[in-house]
Amino acid sequence: MSKRGSRNVARRATAAAIGCLFAAANAWSATEQEAAQLGRELTPVGAEKAASRDGTIPAWTGGDLKAPAGWKPGQTRPDPYASDAVLYTIDASNADRYKDRLSEGQMALVKTLKGYKMSVYPTRRSCGYPDVVYERTRQNATTAKMAANGSDIERATTAGYPFPIPKSGAEAIWNHKLRWMGEGRIERYATIFSSSRGGDFVPLVQDQWTITPFGNAKTRTMADVEGIETKILNEVVSPAARVGEIILVHYFLDKPSDAWLYFPGQRRVRRSPTFSYDNPVPGYENLLMVDQYPMYAGPLDRYDWKIVGKQEMVVPYNTFKFNDTTRKFKDIFGADYPARDLIRYEVHRVWKVEGNVKSGMRHLFPKRVMFLDEDTWMALAADLYDAQGRVWRVMESYPYSAWELPACVFQGYISYDLNVGRYMADNMPQEGKVDWLAGREGRIDANKFDADQLRRSGGR
Repeated sequence: MSKRGSRNVARRATAAAIGCLFAAANAWSATEQEAAQLGRELTPVGAEKAASRDGTIPAWTGGDLKAPAGWKPGQTRPDPYASDAVLYTIDASNADRYKDRLSEGQMALVKTLKGYKMSVYPTRRSCGYPDVVYERTRQNATTAKMAANGSDIERATTAGYPFPIPKSGAEAIWNHKLRWMGEGRIERYATIFSSSRGGDFVPLVQDQWTITPFGNAKTRTMADVEGIETKILNEVVSPAARVGEIILVHYFLDKPSDAWLYFPGQRRVRRSPTFSYDNPVPGYENLLMVDQYPMYAGPLDRYDWKIVGKQEMVVPYNTFKFNDTTRKFKDIFGADYPARDLIRYEVHRVWKVEGNVKSGMRHLFPKRVMFLDEDTWMALAADLYDAQGRVWRVMESYPYSAWELPACVFQGYISYDLNVGRYMADNMPQEGKVDWLAGREGRIDANKFDADQLRRSGGR
């Protein structure tokens, strides 16, 4: 068979694999035949291995998992693609030419924010994961199962993606929620709130401890991790007026999340049943709802989720320059958006997943569209709509390679509010630090995440 014939066969096989994703609506896991394509026509986590037809997206060959020579965890992360040149720039003058590769929200940003542009670079399929993640993902392909309510997970093997060949939109969103980022991390980051009045803004700086039990390969079942998806403890360190505020959140695989808040002025810890869904995050100037963090968090049960399909899209990727921890906030964040020459965009294939509020339910955003990277399942962009069907908030995240894990991750993400003309940049690592190996190497005290321990600490 000729090389061209081989490529055509591979493309047809991949197309057949993708087609299977939307068949068998009552199936709750992949068939053995579908799962056998993982690591062959599909990558070990379910992406198409092949290059795009025009070659814009290259074939996946395993990712760039090794750190540059001489780099060590804790050091400033160098950009291995710094020599890449910009292929083209999208702005208000030419956005219509690229509309098939932009979301409705991205088009709105380009056309309504003066000077907003997107610099597109060569596509680098840099992301990959340890072999154990691939092995566990392969197991999940035929055994993981959603609960009868269609929102929670009933069964899944830890340290792997639960649904590499998703049958529903909810399964795809769970892949984002359970994207592999290791066992836990410690970070100091900042939240930036833009001001329509201009002038300097004061960042909200926070220390955060995160454990991700589902990512621990020493466990196997949901019972082993006590049904925990993630635990987060967040403490404000500046400005002075808010020092000591604490939020503790437990996210679960099969039930609603729990949250506790501590405010030093009150000197007591209180449970927060409203820390979920479309309730505003305390102290975030009404620019972020709880389930927007980070890109999406918490229960899925207020939406009917559907997979619209896959598409090629311009998305943030390999954003080493933007995430450089030596950069100063004042040099990055402007009144309407961050410095555009710092953010790298590439063309990647994404899953388009749409959520519409269920009949009888309510949500501030009746519709939200999530764009999930096929190589990582990370939500790289999201459009959130108002009750009139107009884009209200536009979100994007900023992934890079954490070679020490190894994995592709993101900390920072931005939510633009088109109605009020402001944006919020959260989990920004500039002027900060992150320890991605803290969970693996025992630098996180599990007692920190106990509500009773928090009460004892808060009472002193």
